[in-house]
Amino acid sequence: MKLAIFTLVQHSIKNDTYYGYAPYVREMNLWTKYVDAVTVVGIQKPNNEVDAIDCAYTSPNLKFVAVPNFSLLGIVAVLKTLIVLPVVFFKCVSAMRKADHLHLRCPSNIGLVACFAQIFFPSKQKSTKYAGNWDPNSNQPWTYRLQQAILRNTFLTRNMKVLVYGEWPGETKNIHPFISATYTDAEKVPFSKKDYTAPLVFVFAGMLVPGKRPLLTIQFIAELNRRGIAARLEMFGDGPLRPELEAYVAAQQLEYCIVMHGNQDKSVVRNALLTAHFNILLSKSEGWPKAVAEGMFYGCIPVTTSVSCVAWMVGEESRGIIVEPELEVAVSHFIHVFKGSNLDVMAHKALDWSQQYTFDRLEMDIAGVLG
Repeated sequence: MKLAIFTLVQHSIKNDTYYGYAPYVREMNLWTKYVDAVTVVGIQKPNNEVDAIDCAYTSPNLKFVAVPNFSLLGIVAVLKTLIVLPVVFFKCVSAMRKADHLHLRCPSNIGLVACFAQIFFPSKQKSTKYAGNWDPNSNQPWTYRLQQAILRNTFLTRNMKVLVYGEWPGETKNIHPFISATYTDAEKVPFSKKDYTAPLVFVFAGMLVPGKRPLLTIQFIAELNRRGIAARLEMFGDGPLRPELEAYVAAQQLEYCIVMHGNQDKSVVRNALLTAHFNILLSKSEGWPKAVAEGMFYGCIPVTTSVSCVAWMVGEESRGIIVEPELEVAVSHFIHVFKGSNLDVMAHKALDWSQQYTFDRLEMDIAGVLG
């Protein structure tokens, strides 16, 4: 089988090996295990550097087709896009013509072009991994809405399995729940009770960017302490907001309850989750809230906002706590649930749910999609 992949992920080449963003490439290596040849239509990094977050494709028969990067934000960007769009479309069509199975990665600009291109191949077997927020009631860019509309349309989009995060009622028959994974079956641990009378430990793992609301997370922990609930935040990750956050912690004298670790190895974060009581993610938007699932895998109760498929993940608060992104309201609701719930039961349910979705199961699901 010949597989064609259409992605916005930027790639670099070193010693005849292609590299890309590690979480994406690790998943794509599962897809490529079941095919004979792979064509990746994507963007090459301008500097061709292999970054620390990158890893290599493992397919021995991989061809990379570079397409120009483009944007639809702003008049100048749109004018440039009109020039390169025919090139991108032609390269997508050419790759699709030679492939047996078409795999789109959406939402993305290249995914949008591929959504239109695949219409001309109704008999080809296809799949799309929609790695964004599929919630039909969420506020999203019009380009995302357009991709969703094309993918839902079973007349324009034939022989397609659209893999989305979560279960959404009333969807067309080609929409299928599909969950990403970080850990393997071998990394499962048995449930272990934690002492919720001790000072509470929260883990934040993610980029320090406005969309993750790291400042609100810090303020949340500080407010818990102010209200008499001893709590400490172990903060993993880096990003443009780090200097501002460090300055805030120092100015507010919060070093006693906020520890900023920066980027750390996966094993370090795992060890922190094993002993923490809660993992916290107060995002504005998510596709698959990976940090939530990872914390649940080790029995951490998630404290999170209701974005994307989070409500489904936490079983409408049977295995997690959903808060509003407003400090006083969020803290008050957390304290209400914390004092009125059986936290051991909640944590056990979180672990049981997340440990269903391992890398091993993901590989089986992918094999099923490829048929």
